[in-house]
Amino acid sequence: MRPESRSDLLKRITSATFKAMAEDESIAVTFEHGESSFVNKEAHLTSPPNKITSDAIKKIRGMSDALALKARYHNAQFHVANRPREPEASTIFDTIEQARCEGLGAKRMIGVASNLNALIAEGCDSKGFIDVTQRKDENIADVVGLLAREALYGAKIPKSAAPLMEIWRDEIIEKIGEDLKKLRETAHSQESFALVVNDILRALEFLTDDISSVESDQQEEGTDSNDPDTENGPDTSQNKDDLDSKSSLSGEDDEENNGADLDGELNDEELNRAEGQEEPSGPTDLSANWPNKKTNSELSYKIFTKQFDEVIDSSALCDPEELTRLRAQLDQQLTNLTGVVSRLANRLQRRLMAKQTRAWDFDLEEGILDAGRLSRVVTDPMHPLSFKLEKDTNFRDTIVSLLIDNSGSMRGRPIAVAAMSAEILARTLERCGVKVEILGFTTRSWKGGSSREKWVSEDKPKNPGRLNDLRHIVYKGADVPWRRARTNLGLMLREGLLKENIDGEALLWAHHRLLGRPEQRKILMVISDGAPVDDATLSTNPRNYLERHLRDVIYWIENHSEIELTAIGIGHDVTRYYRRAVTIIDAEELGGTMMSRLTELFDDEWKLPRIKNSHL
Repeated sequence: MRPESRSDLLKRITSATFKAMAEDESIAVTFEHGESSFVNKEAHLTSPPNKITSDAIKKIRGMSDALALKARYHNAQFHVANRPREPEASTIFDTIEQARCEGLGAKRMIGVASNLNALIAEGCDSKGFIDVTQRKDENIADVVGLLAREALYGAKIPKSAAPLMEIWRDEIIEKIGEDLKKLRETAHSQESFALVVNDILRALEFLTDDISSVESDQQEEGTDSNDPDTENGPDTSQNKDDLDSKSSLSGEDDEENNGADLDGELNDEELNRAEGQEEPSGPTDLSANWPNKKTNSELSYKIFTKQFDEVIDSSALCDPEELTRLRAQLDQQLTNLTGVVSRLANRLQRRLMAKQTRAWDFDLEEGILDAGRLSRVVTDPMHPLSFKLEKDTNFRDTIVSLLIDNSGSMRGRPIAVAAMSAEILARTLERCGVKVEILGFTTRSWKGGSSREKWVSEDKPKNPGRLNDLRHIVYKGADVPWRRARTNLGLMLREGLLKENIDGEALLWAHHRLLGRPEQRKILMVISDGAPVDDATLSTNPRNYLERHLRDVIYWIENHSEIELTAIGIGHDVTRYYRRAVTIIDAEELGGTMMSRLTELFDDEWKLPRIKNSHL
C-alpha cells in the first residue's frame, strides 16, 4: 500500500476534526481550490499547498475551525430574523456573529484559539492593514470584528493590524465600549447577542431603527404581519438556560471532544436564505405569475413608466466605424491578457469535449444491433442477439447567458476585462456546441432621465417606484456566431454608455429570454461589481428599494425556476445575494474565474429541478 502523503494526512485529520467539532458526522468535507465555504452540510475547504508548512497548516485548520464552529453554534433562522437590511450594517452584523461562534470554541480549546488567531493574522496581512495611514469607512467592519474577538475570547490584535487599530480604536471604543462588554455576557444566546449587536450598529450610526420599528414601518407600508404566507421570525420563547445547556462544552482541551448542537433544526429553504435573502415581497408587471404575498401596492416593486425603456442591439448604438475603432482599442488594452485567458479557455474546451465522448448501454433487448457481440451467436446459436443504445449526456442541449453590469463603476479595466472574457468564453463554448448570448444592462440617463421628468410633470406622486429609463443591450444573440458579434463588444468602452444599474429588472429580462429558448439546460451567469444604484429611484422610495427587489428576484429564480443562476462579483461581495456565487478582488481574475465556474457547473451531475412555477 502506498504510504499516506502529508497532504492526505492533513486532509483526513482536518475532515475528522471538522465533523467532530460541528458534532455532525453527516457533513461532507471536500478540499478544492478557491475560497472555503459551508452550505447545506457541505464543507468546501481550501486544498493544502504543494509545500506544507506550519503556517499553511494553521491557516487550513483555522478556516476549518471557523466554519465548523459556525455550523455548530449558528442558527440561520435567528440570524435572518435579526439581521439588518442595510448593506454596511449587515456586513458588520455577520462579522460579529462569526466572532461569537468562534469565541464559544476558542474560550475552551487552546488549539482552536491558536488556529483562529493565525487565520485572522493572515487575513490582516493580505488586506494590507500594516500600510494603513488614514481612515476609510470600508475598514470599519474589520475594526469592529477585531474588537469583538478581543472582547469575546481575548484574541490578540495581530501586529499587522496595529496601524489600523491605532487610527480607529479610541473613537470606536468611546461609542461602543460598554456594548462590547455585553457581547461576552450574551454569547451563549444568539437571540440576546443579536440585540446587543444591533445596539452597537445604532451607536456607530449604521442603524437608525430598532427591529420593532422596522416591523412597524413595514406594516405601515402595507405588510400584513398576520398573513400566513409572510416569512415570520423564529419563536423567541426559548430561554437562556435551554441555549446554555445546548452550548455547554466538556471543558477538555481536545478539538475532537465537544458537546454542543445547533440552536435549532433548519430546512433547506431556510438555509438557502441564511445570508439575508427573504421571501419575494410581491409581483412586478414583468412577472405576472410571480407568487403574490398579499402586499400593499406601495410595498411591492413598481415601475413609474416603461415608456422610455429600451432593449437594443449594440450595433444600433453607434455607427460601424466607431464600433471598429472601439474594438481595436479593446484589443490594444488587453494584449497581455488574451494569452492567459485563451489558455484557460482551451483547458475548459478539453474538459467539455471529453464530456461529449459517446457512451453506450450494451446487452439490451432492443436498439441498435451490436455487431461486436455477434461472435457469441456464432459460437452459440441459442444465444440471443445483443443490442445497444447511445447514452444521453447531461452536457448536451445547453445555453449559457452572460449578463454583464454596464454601470459607471465598471468603467476602465473591469469592463474591458469583462468584454474580452465574455468573447473568449463565447468562442470556447461555441466550439463545444453550447449556445451563448451576451447581454448588458444600464440606464439611458443619469438621475432619472425622461421618466423622472414625467414624474415631475405629474406633480411628483408619492412612492413612484423605479424612476429611470432602462437600457438593456444585446451584444450577442444566442444564435449569432461569435465572429459576427465580435466587433459589438467594443461598445462597452464607449464613453458615456455606462451609467446606473437596476439589477433586479435586468435579471428578470435575462431570465425571460432564457425561458423562451428551446434548450433543455439553461445557465445564467451575472457579472457585477456592486449593489443596485439609481439616484432618482432611491431618492423617492425606501433606501433599500432596489436591493430588496433584487433579493426577491434572485430568491424566486433560485427556488422556483429551472434556470441555473450563478454570479461573479468584482470587488464586491455578491455571495450575500446569490446562493451560488464567488467574489474576486482584481478584474484580472475574471477570465479564469468564469472558466472555473462554468467548469464546475458542467462537472456537476445535473438533474432537471422540481419547478413550482417556471414562468417568471
